[in-house]
Amino acid sequence: MTKKQAYTVTITSAFSRAMQTTSQSLGSLLKSARDIMRKDKGLNGDLDRLPMLTWIMFLKFLDDLEIQREGEAKLAGKKFKPIVEPPYRWRDWAAKSDGVTGDELLAFINNEETTRPDGKKGAGLFRYLRTLTSSNGDDRRDVIATVFKGVQNRMVSGYLLRDVVNKLNCIHFTSSDELHTLGALYESMLREMRDAAGDSGEFYTPRPVVRFMVTVTDPRLGETVLDPASGTGGFLVESFNHLSKQVKTVADRRVLQEKSLFGCEPKTLPYLLCQMNLLLHGLDSPQIDPGNSLRHKLTDIGERDRVDVILTNPPFGGEEEKGIQGNFPEDKQTSETALLFLQLIMRKLRKVGRGVPTAPNNGAAGSARAAVVVPNGTLFGDGVCARIKEELLKEFNLHTIVRLPNGVFAPYTGIPTNILFFDRSGPTREVWYYEQPLPEGKKNYTKTMPIQFEEFAQCIKWSSKREENERAWKVPAAELLEKGCNLDRKNPRAKEDITHLPPEQLAADILEKEERIAEIMSNIRNLLGKHGK
Repeated sequence: MTKKQAYTVTITSAFSRAMQTTSQSLGSLLKSARDIMRKDKGLNGDLDRLPMLTWIMFLKFLDDLEIQREGEAKLAGKKFKPIVEPPYRWRDWAAKSDGVTGDELLAFINNEETTRPDGKKGAGLFRYLRTLTSSNGDDRRDVIATVFKGVQNRMVSGYLLRDVVNKLNCIHFTSSDELHTLGALYESMLREMRDAAGDSGEFYTPRPVVRFMVTVTDPRLGETVLDPASGTGGFLVESFNHLSKQVKTVADRRVLQEKSLFGCEPKTLPYLLCQMNLLLHGLDSPQIDPGNSLRHKLTDIGERDRVDVILTNPPFGGEEEKGIQGNFPEDKQTSETALLFLQLIMRKLRKVGRGVPTAPNNGAAGSARAAVVVPNGTLFGDGVCARIKEELLKEFNLHTIVRLPNGVFAPYTGIPTNILFFDRSGPTREVWYYEQPLPEGKKNYTKTMPIQFEEFAQCIKWSSKREENERAWKVPAAELLEKGCNLDRKNPRAKEDITHLPPEQLAADILEKEERIAEIMSNIRNLLGKHGK
């Protein structure tokens, strides 16, 4: 047995002697921490509580990781340089249940200058973390500094904060089983956060939709995967899980950890949640850009900036400022966020493939490819929107449009949505449409009865051997180009359904129905009048 193996066994044994944290007990622990937070007057709902839990768990996770790496370095006879120095490590101020508390704890965390737990004057915890800079090529310090630039401690009771810290100190981030369990619980908290967020919940995409997009796009180890609108990291986590199954060697693991997954998220809260989400699922140093993906001039994006796979649900319905719009070609400038992201995604796809085998019918082997959620308006939009789609059809292979059923994103938006699958294998010859049906007897999805991954089984099976059927049909690209790039094509075998019609026809149908209702009401009134006589 090597020294490293012996160390691993020692660590494992130590934790097996500790309290065994089952899924139930870990869930109970997190519930207890949240119940404590409910007593604090500085917090208002889960939108405040989840970020608090996240940054506290982040620091505990970081210290557990540091302890493990320090032990490994000692056994290997190597010098260890910690990311966080004493007395700012978790073990220095948080690990002892009777440690610093009350106003003293709040001062240590919040103040620019304070008396530290070691009795000396110095920077407060948050100020220290925000000023960390990378050294020896380790960019995790930069990650931590970026994370805590947008973090605030909203709890006003240092005693309640100490109680929360004591609860979370019971989580063992060096136990792989516990880490897996915590990852699942954390995802459930993200769903709760989406529920609490209302209109702010655009940074959460239903997990079954994410998993479906990753499965069909099939990222391969050695390819680079990007989500330019990462939100809480759902696409990157699912891609990490997908790629992890392909790891066979130590070199493979290094490729997965360092050269595979990239994201961008400018909003402070989802950025923090994304970092924690990826860390909990096993990505050691998430590479998430905290800036706006749209901030770079489109023409400045060269081949070295491009990636092999893009998976994303960019925000739609929002508006970008003039400065951002100026980064795009003059004839394709718009304030609509979804259309700007679509242009960025097209620009960011690598022109020359890496030769990595991909799933059938996703274009040529190794071709860069994308799966993108877009609102229905993108399909029938004209003007700038049509010009962007013309480029998509002529310069890219838009091989599939999956039309999602009503309510997939309910109750946060009722806007019909679609998934565009395209690649760089050449111009589009034909576009396949697949209309994902609602389950038998269901008219809509709801928060309590959301879409399930298993419902995509037929579509996944169909994608490997495409044939026209009651759900699938194809349209030649030439026909789409002739009709002004209107991609909003109705299933020729479907029952009449106005939800996917262009707005002009939708309005006409509604008006016709209103007139018919008025006519019926008039007849009823006449009949009632006759009987009244």
